[in-house]
Amino acid sequence: MPPLKEEPDATGGVIPYKNPSALIAYYCGVFSVIPCFPIGFAGLVLGIMGLRYANEHPTASGKVHAWIGIVAGGLFGLLWLVVTVLMVVASMGA
Repeated sequence: MPPLKEEPDATGGVIPYKNPSALIAYYCGVFSVIPCFPIGFAGLVLGIMGLRYANEHPTASGKVHAWIGIVAGGLFGLLWLVVTVLMVVASMGA
């Protein structure tokens, strides 16, 4: 990607629009509370990508959004995967 230009930020730096991976990871992590483990794993992967991008391009920001995507996405993705596996195992035993 080309280097980012230093432009004024109308959002006050709250929304990392220059780092879409981190922003999407944040939303995937937050919405991974809903029982659907692929969203959580998408948040985990996109969070890692967003964190790498933020480290390479400091003006992009988004490290906090990326970390929320990594932690929440990984945690809830794993939780819903375990719940799904347990439900399948329980239904096979009945």
